[in-house]
Amino acid sequence: MPKRLFGTDGIRGVAGEPPLDERTVHALGMALGRSIARGAEDAEVVIGMDTRESGPWIAAQVAGGLARRGVRSRFAGIVTTPGVAYLARTDVFAAGVMISASHNPYHDNGIKVFSHEGYKLPDAAEREIEQEIFRLLDNEIEPEPVRLEVDRELDMRYIDFLASAEPVPLEGMRIVLDCGHGAASPLGPALFERLGACVETVGCSPDGRNINLNCGALHMDLLSREVVAQGAELGVAFDGDADRAIFVGRSGKIVDGDAVLLIAGRSLKVAGRLSGETVVATVMSNLGLERALEREGIRLLRTPVGDKYVLEEMLRSDAVLGGEQSGHVIFRDFATTGDGMLTALRVLEIVRRTGLGLDELTADLVAYPQRLVNVRVKERRPLEDMASVMREVRECERAFGASGRVLIRFSGTEPLARVMVEGPDMPQVEHHTDLIADAIRREIGA
Repeated sequence: MPKRLFGTDGIRGVAGEPPLDERTVHALGMALGRSIARGAEDAEVVIGMDTRESGPWIAAQVAGGLARRGVRSRFAGIVTTPGVAYLARTDVFAAGVMISASHNPYHDNGIKVFSHEGYKLPDAAEREIEQEIFRLLDNEIEPEPVRLEVDRELDMRYIDFLASAEPVPLEGMRIVLDCGHGAASPLGPALFERLGACVETVGCSPDGRNINLNCGALHMDLLSREVVAQGAELGVAFDGDADRAIFVGRSGKIVDGDAVLLIAGRSLKVAGRLSGETVVATVMSNLGLERALEREGIRLLRTPVGDKYVLEEMLRSDAVLGGEQSGHVIFRDFATTGDGMLTALRVLEIVRRTGLGLDELTADLVAYPQRLVNVRVKERRPLEDMASVMREVRECERAFGASGRVLIRFSGTEPLARVMVEGPDMPQVEHHTDLIADAIRREIGA
């Protein structure tokens, strides 16, 4: 049975509208509380949020729903998604709840739920919670929010963990942080200054509405200019909840999640710490990464899009490194989810240890031309039922052979079909991407 509320990364939508209206959010708290209360007495849940103006009332409604099931809440206030996952798995908390819509604009928000082990809930658990939410909504529950007080000890405990996880001395390193006016804004500068870096910041003045606005991991021009202007060693940009990081080298070159997987995979293999000589990535990772890892004797395993699925494969194959081109990178020796600040620490450690900049460390990664087009759709119909789309896909595959790829998937958070084409020649890539996207528009375009 397909899920109706949970997507690839929790529940997401426009704050104040279903499924993020007060009643549904409150019902989610009750449904989660019911599943927790079945197995524990005096249970507690840790709740965190990013900087969106809707975060406090959503957190209060989740806490209110939990309270109606006898489950207490502790509120971390502004903290990153991996911070909530860390707190859930290292304390007595039965679960963790993060209020964030990641890279989306401020008017959106979302809810991500973590188990006591720090993992995102499996699909079966999300379906069970959904069923209970719909049952509660049918009974016309009235929302009852709980007043929350921020417990500052919680986010500082997470920063202490990052600072002590194979600490990296950063004295003398000049870096630029773009926190996207998001959850890393109060935490990122504190962490890197504590480790001795000379930190310049952009995107660190959240006002509730400017999260991800022309800054952060999806808008790299600002950081690239600033790194060059400051003569910095490198720059790092986080998204709204700081579970991803994208880097900029001294020259202004952008270094994405694929490049980080190559840098980190090579470093771990040299140190004898790359279990199974395997790296896990998604179907979106560039063929250039696969070829570069092959030259290092490293196998690449691919999964569907979503760091949740990357982690599941990492656990199956006992891999210690995995991630996404978008900058979610999981270092399983340290964390159970993508963590932008942890990723930055690991990259800085490699730069400091090798004496090489990001430009040099990524010089041998030759990315195949790749184009991604988003098509707004009115429905999600199986691709095999759309003859004109499949005809264009087959023609593209015939043209590229083993030197290219076609990927079509529906977004888990928006009414979009995503078309990605990759091949050795950009004009040809663009040509086939447009043909496939146009075929989808004719079939199911909104």
